[in-house]
Amino acid sequence: MPLFTDHLHDEFGSWPLGFIPYGGADHGEIAAVGRAVADAGGSDDAFHAAWSEAAERLAVQAEAALAHGHVASARGLFLRASCFHAASYHPLYGEPVDARLLQSFRRQTDYLARALAMGPEPALPLRIPFEGTTLPGFLLPAEGRASERRPLLILTNGYDGTLSDMYFASAVAATRRGYHCLVFDGPGQGGALYEQGLRMRPDWETVVRAVVDHAIGFDIVDVGRIALSGWSLGGYLAPRAASGEHRLAACICDPGLWSVASGFRNAAVQMGVPPELAAHLGDLPQPWLDKLERVVAADRRLRWAVMQRGYWVHGVGSLREYLAAAEQFTLDGRLESIRCPTLVTVAEGDSFGQSAPALFDALGCPKKLLRFTAAEGAGGHCEMQNRSLLNQRVLDWLDEQLG
Repeated sequence: MPLFTDHLHDEFGSWPLGFIPYGGADHGEIAAVGRAVADAGGSDDAFHAAWSEAAERLAVQAEAALAHGHVASARGLFLRASCFHAASYHPLYGEPVDARLLQSFRRQTDYLARALAMGPEPALPLRIPFEGTTLPGFLLPAEGRASERRPLLILTNGYDGTLSDMYFASAVAATRRGYHCLVFDGPGQGGALYEQGLRMRPDWETVVRAVVDHAIGFDIVDVGRIALSGWSLGGYLAPRAASGEHRLAACICDPGLWSVASGFRNAAVQMGVPPELAAHLGDLPQPWLDKLERVVAADRRLRWAVMQRGYWVHGVGSLREYLAAAEQFTLDGRLESIRCPTLVTVAEGDSFGQSAPALFDALGCPKKLLRFTAAEGAGGHCEMQNRSLLNQRVLDWLDEQLG
């Protein structure tokens, strides 16, 4: 049963359900936010306000716990406050950037940093040198093995996630399993987009090369056992990176994504666009483009994904420019260059994963395909309602590859 009356709000608001096993939230808290949104009229403004108010309540409790010397409680509460702020602002995506988004993001970042600095194994904040600037991140040590040289798992986001989301979705499970973990925001993601204005780019091997260059400078990193995992759009970014960065010992694509533009191409053909014209979406004749734009604008989910998020992340101002940018995000001619063992996931009902089986078949490296089903509670995008199962199976595979 949905916790939020608006379907887009329910999509965003249900993310923290996947973070419950890792300390991001609890079910009752999320349900309470859903009721608060409904009571306030169900608007995007109400959604942001309800999550933000809940986040600040948790932060006040964290400060009180810290004042009484309850460091463990304070750490957990700051983590939850960060998670709640991270959930608050997705409906506000777009340019010009909403001041409320920036305020929530900055509080999210502050609470995450404070939490990760506490405890017996504090995380190391990172500024990763990249093309004349730096990318934000954290190096999270393996639980109980903070000073040991261990395998490193690098996590890369997609369009929507932030460092907080990656921490709860994957990093906690990985550090519990004995991996050091590095999370970062690349161009078009989190702080690199919100604060620095860096836009998304297809050549993720360039980005990950800089991350690996930085990571191998830490004594605790086993440079022969560095793996890369990407979720959502990261299911394209990770294999793209592995095709050009050959210091990676393993690659995980959750889900495998061959091309960003393929979904729009299929939709255009279904609208009647001749396949030869749909093959080059950035060059669509204007009447077809106008028709596609009307379809996008009429659908709340598509309008948010393309016109609010897509235009902003890619730094474009029109559907034609967006489609031309999306066409660059393809693994055509790249898969044969991947050498490291590669894991591809596909979840039932996840439209992003439609190309995962074809991607898997095209790989020439050691490989494995993992399927997740709705019967397991792991259907849908990135297995968000059962991340525990996803993490268990993925980390089992990674253990087998890296020893």
